[in-house]
Amino acid sequence: MSNTSNTSGSQSSSNSSKGKQKDAAEDNEPGPVEVLRQARAQLAELTGMEAESVSSFERTEDGWTLEIEVLELVRVPDTMSLLASYEVSLDPRGELTGYRRVRRYERGRADARKPGGR
Repeated sequence: MSNTSNTSGSQSSSNSSKGKQKDAAEDNEPGPVEVLRQARAQLAELTGMEAESVSSFERTEDGWTLEIEVLELVRVPDTMSLLASYEVSLDPRGELTGYRRVRRYERGRADARKPGGR
């Protein structure tokens, strides 16, 4: 008999966890990987420039914030090409709500060292 009560308890526990999964799916909020893909595609569509990489990715109260590296100007040699970092904001569903260029630099250049840094 104790086996029967454990089974019914397990079933109700299993059913409640299924309900939680359905609730999350009903929110229509994409996961981090899908958000990243959407951000890259939307930025490329708006700017006409392809994303090279994502250097920062964070969930916020309002959705998501990413920093995306973009090739802005091709030069020869490639180390002289100009790249830019764009800060991109998305809502919880992964729709782009804004972007801005925060930095522009040559591919071959490292960031300047901060005072006291190594």
